[in-house]
Amino acid sequence: MQPPLANGRAHDRATWLFALPAGLLVWPWLGWSGVGTASAGFLIGGLLLSPDLDTHSRPTARWGAMKLLWWPYRRLLRHRSLLSHSPLLGTALRLTYLGCIVMVLAAALQPFGAPPPLRLWHQGEGLWQQHQGLVLAAVVGVEASSWLHLMQDGDPMPRCPRLLRRKGRRRRRAQRR
Repeated sequence: MQPPLANGRAHDRATWLFALPAGLLVWPWLGWSGVGTASAGFLIGGLLLSPDLDTHSRPTARWGAMKLLWWPYRRLLRHRSLLSHSPLLGTALRLTYLGCIVMVLAAALQPFGAPPPLRLWHQGEGLWQQHQGLVLAAVVGVEASSWLHLMQDGDPMPRCPRLLRRKGRRRRRAQRR
């Protein structure tokens, strides 16, 4: 028997409850700045970059007027699909999607004074080179919050995509004949 899915309030409560303990896991390597960075990543991951951005949800609503940025993401992905509710893959896709949106907006807003996308890319490289440990702590915090979300939903691994389920259907059809 599968446990009931957590609602948005339960996800939020768990995110707030586990942010500091998750951050404390990096303390031996990165000290208090790592704790703060990993905890902040955990909060951002759970409250703003949740696997539930593929639905009309609390995390989507928290984006305010900018929630429109997530409309294509919602339209392209089914809720609880392999691409949104998978460990590692779901977080990587959301972060990549957000990075692409930032670059497109930077290019579109460049005539109004926004930095060019290439400069943002180079600044990101510089951040990585100077603060690798903290960047990793933030990303691990975002991913850890995603795992918490998936575990609360009762299944850290989503169902097999339809494309891969075809083989089973063929076998069942052959058995019926």
